[in-house]
Amino acid sequence: MLDSIKAQLPRAWLQVQLAVKNLARQRRRSALALVTVSGGVMAFLLAGGFIHWVFQDLRESTIHSQLGHVQITRPGYLDHGLGDPYKYLLPSRLDAMPQDPRIVTTTPRLAFSGLLSKGDETISFLGEGIDPLKEAPISRAITIVKGKALHESPPLSVSLGEGLASNLGATVGDRVVLMGTTSTGSVNAVELTVTGIFATITKAYDDAVLRAPIDVARKLMRVEGATTWVVLLSKTEDTGGVMAVLRQGLDPKAFEVIPWSDLADFYNKTVELFSKQVGVVRLLIALIVILSISNTLTMSVIERTNEIGTSMAIGVRRRGVLGMFMLEGVILGIIGGVLGVVGGMSLGALISHIGIPMPPPPGMARGYIGEILISPALALDGFLLAFLTTLLASVFPAWKASRMNIVDALRHQQ
Repeated sequence: MLDSIKAQLPRAWLQVQLAVKNLARQRRRSALALVTVSGGVMAFLLAGGFIHWVFQDLRESTIHSQLGHVQITRPGYLDHGLGDPYKYLLPSRLDAMPQDPRIVTTTPRLAFSGLLSKGDETISFLGEGIDPLKEAPISRAITIVKGKALHESPPLSVSLGEGLASNLGATVGDRVVLMGTTSTGSVNAVELTVTGIFATITKAYDDAVLRAPIDVARKLMRVEGATTWVVLLSKTEDTGGVMAVLRQGLDPKAFEVIPWSDLADFYNKTVELFSKQVGVVRLLIALIVILSISNTLTMSVIERTNEIGTSMAIGVRRRGVLGMFMLEGVILGIIGGVLGVVGGMSLGALISHIGIPMPPPPGMARGYIGEILISPALALDGFLLAFLTTLLASVFPAWKASRMNIVDALRHQQ
């Protein structure tokens, strides 16, 4: 069998050389087809690369500003805990927490709510009691607009979301009063100093949330423990593996292990929307490439009708004619795909170096500088888009050429 394959190689190489020469005979038409294919691949890679960067940046910003990679709660807390969060309290320490080298930090959070007052102004708030030092690695995507981070502040400090601070008319250095209903139903209050104003990627979050040391939150609500334990990993790709370890090591009747993706509603909707847009771009580019290559090969068939008739008259089989024209389409796809991938990656790197100023999208308070992130998988997807569409586009012209009547082909234009 190996000898048979070796014997076929010279003939296959001859067919490739012949196909290249046929394409070179029509330089303008072949060049236009290559420009169409490579341009389509470049457009696909740039659009897909930008959206891929948006996904990655939004994912990491969501994880490192709000959710962490994994959250541990009491079973049923997410469904029923908003009405009575202190019915689902976790212990202050998770002694049963499995150890894993991929875990960077594990920190408690206590969710609470109430009224925030400054002078005569009073508004409602949602609060997060955090351990400032342990929370610092998780909060690296939070932007401190004014003042300083909570882990750099005195114990009786509070950090306000940008929108919440604006609605209250508060700024760094102001004294504010937090009032809340304790776990026993009584009213309690604590006076704190605003030491920081922060912003995240989600405007709705910034408009309602404040962060305070967890000891202050426990004192205000007169509880112990935490509503959530948040786990940060060294790499997002390790989430699935660490979750399996945590679920195996923790009692499922006492603890629920939740991945960040189940909590990131804004991220999931954004991915769903942009993925559909990439699909539409891919479809449009495929149609353009198919029409272009099909037109190129159809014109080639018409111009080479006499040649096709002569080839079949001297013994070339119909499948040989079919293969010849399909090979020409495949070569156009391979060359156009390679040129498109190289051009797209080069242009993407240049654009990323310059940056793409973007206005604030819906749900976000600030714009950002976008980039183009073309992964190997996306580059392969772009190449396959060129290869498969040109292969598909060459089928009809090749079939049409192979079904010609020899006599009619020889008489063409006579």
